[in-house]
Amino acid sequence: MIMMFGTQRDYDVLTGKPGDGPAWSPEEVGAMHAFMAKWNNDLVESGEFVDAQGLSAPVHARRVELRNGVPVVTDGPYPETQEVLAGYTIVDCASFDRATEIAARLADTPHPAGAVLGHEWYVDIRPVVDGMQEL
Repeated sequence: MIMMFGTQRDYDVLTGKPGDGPAWSPEEVGAMHAFMAKWNNDLVESGEFVDAQGLSAPVHARRVELRNGVPVVTDGPYPETQEVLAGYTIVDCASFDRATEIAARLADTPHPAGAVLGHEWYVDIRPVVDGMQEL
C-alpha cells in the first residue's frame, strides 16, 4: 500500500483558498489530476493496480481517542501542522523494491511554480498483511 499524506492547508490551496503561498489555479489542479490519472492508468496497464482512493479533507474527519479510559471525539480540522492520510494506492507487484519504484514516480507530481510546501513531501509504503499471515 502506498499512502499519501496531506494537511488541511494542502486541501485548502488545491481548492483555491490562499494559504502560505498562492492558491492553485484550475489549470494547475488539472495538471496534478492528469498526472495522477496517468500514474494510475500505467499501473492498470501493467497489471499492478489493485485499488486507489482519495480521502476527504481533514475538516471532514473525526478522531476517537482514549483519554483516562474514556473515548473522546475530536472533529477536524486538526492543527495545520498535523498531517493525515490523504489517499492510498494498493499495488500487486513483484517486490517491495518495485513498489518503491512506483511510489517514487509520485515525486514528479506537478505543483505550481513557487508553491510553498508546508512540510516535506513523502509517501509511506507498507505491505498489506494477508489475512492468513502472522503479524
